[in-house]
Amino acid sequence: MSEKTQKSTRARWKRATSYDVAELAGVSQSAVSRVFQDGASASKQMRKRVMAAAGKLGYRPNAIARGLITQRSNMVAVIMSQQTNLYYPEVLVQLTQHFSNHRIRVLLFTLKSEGDIDSTLEQVLQFRVDGIVTAAMLSRAQLATVQDANIPIVFYNRSLPDIPSNSVRCDQEEGERWLVAELFDSGHRTFAIVSGPEDSSVSTERTTGALQKLREKGVDGVTIVTGDYGYDSGRSAFAGIVDRRGGPPDAVIAANDVMAIGCIDEARESYGLDVPGDVSIVGFDGTGPARYAAYDLSTVRQPVKRMTEAAVSMLIDRIGNPELSAEKRVFSGERIRGSSAEFAADLD
Repeated sequence: MSEKTQKSTRARWKRATSYDVAELAGVSQSAVSRVFQDGASASKQMRKRVMAAAGKLGYRPNAIARGLITQRSNMVAVIMSQQTNLYYPEVLVQLTQHFSNHRIRVLLFTLKSEGDIDSTLEQVLQFRVDGIVTAAMLSRAQLATVQDANIPIVFYNRSLPDIPSNSVRCDQEEGERWLVAELFDSGHRTFAIVSGPEDSSVSTERTTGALQKLREKGVDGVTIVTGDYGYDSGRSAFAGIVDRRGGPPDAVIAANDVMAIGCIDEARESYGLDVPGDVSIVGFDGTGPARYAAYDLSTVRQPVKRMTEAAVSMLIDRIGNPELSAEKRVFSGERIRGSSAEFAADLD
């Protein structure tokens, strides 16, 4: 290949820069920057000349290079555990849409379990994101690491009660206490709980809320079986409950809708039980399948849209003003009376 051909090939593959656009358009490089910068001043004539030159050269602004200049990456990290359920994809979609409205892109980091946050957090910090929304719990030391890096962070559906930190969450305990009260008032006296993974703070809060209300009602001997938030673990959990008790309880309280659905299928298909005639089963989250006619779960639906809007707003405010004080927002869930459980109101 001749030297002339080599130069031609290199030129063809070389990406155009803002300086190339400025030269072709006959304007300054700062003028090109203003044309591609939202809200910056640029006349119609200048914009037309710059865009024509950019189109001819195939020029696109370099977001990474712009970030080096502005000290902003316009990216935020979202951290979620793989031990999630049908509720979290909706959360991720909502977060992505809300951030996109502010021209901020989302980098998703997933954990095998919440206990694996350490190595993932180090990766997040290497990307120099502008902020973090985490649906996984951090320790005090891990939170301090993020704060030392001057990166604002918002906990989603988690909270550090004794540490100043930003969080948005559904009131898990309130929802569980309502479910227990409705079940007890309708005549249920024997209970079982299907909890989530041991390292899930959400599961801990839900299980604690249910147990506290059961104790207030004088209910003892509650059977607790651990699941992993998945459908199969719900089926296995119900079989384990029946095995340990020698029969089904009056009511099963699952830590999420997916496990509750698994319990319903196991009760019907493996034991020939009527739900709710023989056993009432309730969940939590308000996922789409929970509303299917075959299940029609009694559950607590989280206000995902309001919670995600609050998380995004809280983080963007603190990206703009790091000196803002910590804020915690708690939302009540919507109470859903489905046909998977006999509630007092259904018996009137």
